[in-house]
Amino acid sequence: MSCGNFNSFEYVAAQLSSPQRTILLTIYRPPKYDAQFFDEIAKLLSIACIDFDCVVLVGDFNIHIDNAEDGGTKELLNILDNFGLNQHVTEPTHNRGHILDLIISKGLDISDVLVTDVSDHHCVFFKTTISASSIRKEPEVIKRSCINENTSALFTQACTPPPTLPSASVDDLVDGFSSNVMTLMDAIAPLKTKVLSGRKMSPWRNAMAVRSQRTKCRQAERRWRKTKLQVHYDIYKDNLRIYNQELKGARQSFFSEVINKNNNSRTLFAVVDRLTNPSSSVPPELLSSKSCNGFADFFTDKILKIRQTMSSSTSGNMALSPMPPDSLINLQHFKLLDCVSLTETVQQLKSTTCCLDLLPTIFVKNIFNSVAPEVLNIVNTSLQSGHFPKALKSAVIKPLLKKPNLDASAMSNYRPISNLAFLAKIIERVVYQQIYSSMTQNNIFNIFLSGFRPHHSTETALTKVLNDIHLNSDASKASVLVLLDLSAAFDTVDHNILLDRLEKWVGLSGSVLDWFKSYLKDRDYFVSLGNFESERTKHTCGVPQGSILGPILFHIYMLPLAQIIEHFNISYHTYADDTQLYIAVSPHDHSPLHSLCQCVKHINEWMNQNFLQLNANKTEIIVFGPKKTRLEVSAQLDSIALKITDKARNLGVVMDWDLNFNSHIKTITRSAYYHLKNIARIKGFLSKEDTEKLVHAYIFSRLDYCNGIFTGLNKKSIKQLQLIQNAAARVLTNTKKMDHITPVLKSLHWLPVCKRIDFKILLLTYKALNGLGPKYISDLLVVYEAPRLLRSSGTGLLCVPRVRTKKAEAAFGFYAPHLWNKLPEHLTCAQTVSAFKSGLKTLLFTIACP
Repeated sequence: MSCGNFNSFEYVAAQLSSPQRTILLTIYRPPKYDAQFFDEIAKLLSIACIDFDCVVLVGDFNIHIDNAEDGGTKELLNILDNFGLNQHVTEPTHNRGHILDLIISKGLDISDVLVTDVSDHHCVFFKTTISASSIRKEPEVIKRSCINENTSALFTQACTPPPTLPSASVDDLVDGFSSNVMTLMDAIAPLKTKVLSGRKMSPWRNAMAVRSQRTKCRQAERRWRKTKLQVHYDIYKDNLRIYNQELKGARQSFFSEVINKNNNSRTLFAVVDRLTNPSSSVPPELLSSKSCNGFADFFTDKILKIRQTMSSSTSGNMALSPMPPDSLINLQHFKLLDCVSLTETVQQLKSTTCCLDLLPTIFVKNIFNSVAPEVLNIVNTSLQSGHFPKALKSAVIKPLLKKPNLDASAMSNYRPISNLAFLAKIIERVVYQQIYSSMTQNNIFNIFLSGFRPHHSTETALTKVLNDIHLNSDASKASVLVLLDLSAAFDTVDHNILLDRLEKWVGLSGSVLDWFKSYLKDRDYFVSLGNFESERTKHTCGVPQGSILGPILFHIYMLPLAQIIEHFNISYHTYADDTQLYIAVSPHDHSPLHSLCQCVKHINEWMNQNFLQLNANKTEIIVFGPKKTRLEVSAQLDSIALKITDKARNLGVVMDWDLNFNSHIKTITRSAYYHLKNIARIKGFLSKEDTEKLVHAYIFSRLDYCNGIFTGLNKKSIKQLQLIQNAAARVLTNTKKMDHITPVLKSLHWLPVCKRIDFKILLLTYKALNGLGPKYISDLLVVYEAPRLLRSSGTGLLCVPRVRTKKAEAAFGFYAPHLWNKLPEHLTCAQTVSAFKSGLKTLLFTIACP
């Protein structure tokens, strides 16, 4: 096969189509150095890694791969790392003692590598196995209600709300509602026993038109095989052609419906992943009630051990005692809802269903108008009485393997994922809205909190932190960043301390505080694996994960931490349970390091007293600055006893000590090419519009995530990201490997990667200037005021801070105003979103179109 023409090396390529799509590549690179080689080999690998599951690349590269200091070696290893390829030769393959002949693979296990002396270049032998394991599943017996398009109409017709009982408790109302719904469903859609065969049929084959045409096709085939007449053979061929057309259309409609229904990227990822990859299910030996009980005991014991460790290590003395706010507007009673506002709240909730739900969530939303009066009565009774329904306090836990390559038989490698009943989420959403409004009114949210707040995100948090680090570098200062990690933070929250925070730090009292006491009390959970369940286990601490109230309750629990950090004059930023501290260190003044050490010690002490465990093994410190300064600062930080590293993952971005983001770009490259390969598998039965939706959901979501921090990166790093976009365009448009990609990008109106970075900075700037961004971003943007009346007065120009180094140009405080001021005047003066969109449209077409 051919993969295109390359000037810097020769190659031969062959493909194996079964059982796994495998490409075998042999290349020869001449000894003379050619910088074009690395660009071309990256292009070849981008093609191979998209179209094939497994890659074997061998040949004479004429690069001393054993010399780690060689520039060519560094470049080649970096490319292989980007694409997730492994090099297996470790012995010299040349008579002068260097490794020039390589074996590179992906998706296959290479073993028994043997180097044999034959001539100046030795022979390299290896073994690999290409196999497809197919495990036949046993038939499964399930009970399921047949819910279709007519069920909603039947339910609405048969639904008659029961008489209202004014003295009924919320528990009685929930029980009565559940009983009425189940009685009605048993009448219109009773449970039926169904045997699922081990072989699962593709869902699009069950379409009525496909099944009908398949029956006709089989009848025609049997008639032809019986008579052997040409006329019957022609009829059979016509029916087979029509059947294939119907099947193709049904398959395309199925995927289009999946893509259009799941606008949420996370749900779309899960659905497409199930369609393109074999499911990584729990090992069969763990599918039992005994294993479920074992998981439940393991998760419970883990939390108890952490709390026991905290109670035994607490000294009882803490130098700093955070004080709650002085004046708060108390919230004593919840506001009751009407039917319209409740319906709007329900429709905004995610359509996720768990085994605790009586009905599928999608079905509930369709028939909600019929049950709205009953649900409204339940919600208002719960709010008014200050009591959370007992039947809704249970959670089901589904153990999820943390990483695919971990040992699936070890319980410690699983993460507990909690699911709650949909009715419980409705009540929680109503309470959340009122609690959030009260906290906003009392100004309780910290300015440097980016989680659980509108217009705040991980991207704005990282933009602020990296901007400060860049400005420290411009001032010839080193920066020290501490990434605090907590062990099972949500699960170890103490209920008594949390209730005290709700009362003293948030201002809750009366029936509102009683409601939270009821919400936290007597909760339980059970573990579910397949058709097996564990016994019920009581929750003695923690806030429910997977709940709507869990994140904001954890934030309230952590409110005093900000006072401790601010006492030591340390810069910080928090997002959920991720807290990062950072300071600037001058070359001849290391006093901030002492404050940082004291701050970490006080934080550790405060966490011990609040039953939170600071995970020293995962808490990381990274120092930014020149190598000499980093070594000096690292030596001073030994007293903290935390891990000092040269790169760390911070809110989904891998940060290197020199802020070149090479490690993060490698992560993006691996993930993007993996998903491009999956998209290429199913694009044959997708329309171009649906394929483009997948490309935007899977590829551009990764290219655009926090891409504002790439401002100021060198062209070489940006080019690696551009290769991903080029590959995505080829997959989408079926462009040949040898064709130029620039006209294709322009026809798709896709901004190049470097322009997408500029666009992100412009968008953040606009949002910050128009009240759609966090305050810590808007504080970086200062409107230019002319010293006297000039033509530039009132045009919306921004002050451009002076900087001394090129790296500081990557700082948001410099680059955003610089880009903003370069825009047309009518755009910078715009006060409305429509005017901004119009100006951006002009800008985009100027950049993207010829």
